[in-house]
Amino acid sequence: MDELNKNIDESWKESAQKEKDSLKKEGKFVPPEPDFNFFVTTLALQASIFLGLAPNPATNKTEEDLTQAKFIIDTLGMLKEKTKGNLNKDEEDLLEKLLYELRMHYIAKPKETTQ
Repeated sequence: MDELNKNIDESWKESAQKEKDSLKKEGKFVPPEPDFNFFVTTLALQASIFLGLAPNPATNKTEEDLTQAKFIIDTLGMLKEKTKGNLNKDEEDLLEKLLYELRMHYIAKPKETTQ
């Protein structure tokens, strides 16, 4: 079974590389290589949009959805806990910094009170 998985993985890598090469030749957008920093930064950007710190790229308007912001911040917190001991120093520092900044922005937002 391991040999089969290895062959599938190699086939996937070859196929992905051919697709990237084709996109480059055609002058089309080539997505960046996925890595941990890119992943958490993308999540942090989404949280920033929901916190109203950046415009929504779909509407180009600043919108606020604190429930969604909290969900993404909590997701980053869960990711921090689940990856503890498996990140390099730069990844760990980035995640810690992003979480701190997002949490500070979140708690600074006035919350609606229900009565």
